[in-house]
Amino acid sequence: MGTKGRELLGDKVDHILELLNNALADEWLAYYQYWTGSKVVVGPMKGEVEGELIEHANDELRHADMLVERILQLGGTPIIDPKEWYKKTNCGYDAPSDPNVYKILNQNIKGEQCAISVYSKLLKETMQIDPVTYQIIVEILRDEEEHEEDLEGIVEDLENLTK
Repeated sequence: MGTKGRELLGDKVDHILELLNNALADEWLAYYQYWTGSKVVVGPMKGEVEGELIEHANDELRHADMLVERILQLGGTPIIDPKEWYKKTNCGYDAPSDPNVYKILNQNIKGEQCAISVYSKLLKETMQIDPVTYQIIVEILRDEEEHEEDLEGIVEDLENLTK
């Protein structure tokens, strides 16, 4: 743990750690939602959608790793019990129970939109007090916005196919 890093956050460190762990729960659930969706998806452009979902799953796993590293740097403990993911999540989990390509894509768009909101709030929370966490969140937010755009683009392509 970085003593000076914790010191700079002062009495905000526990709050920031809580927010980071909540985001970590979201990332694990997003990873699993993307990964599972990639395995069950059916419909037009299945191969392209599957590839995009796997790519996004890998990004979510990378985000989880970034958050864990920062939690540890701040002297916190990352969520160690998966049962806690549901208790701490901001965005929840949409099981891909309907494997239709449109359903899977729209579930994940909804998840990305939630993540964008969560990380936008985290930026505001860390902007003035924690530049390291702020920079991590900027990188994750950039990815989440790109994911939303990618998925919306595929939905648009699918709609154009059916015209």
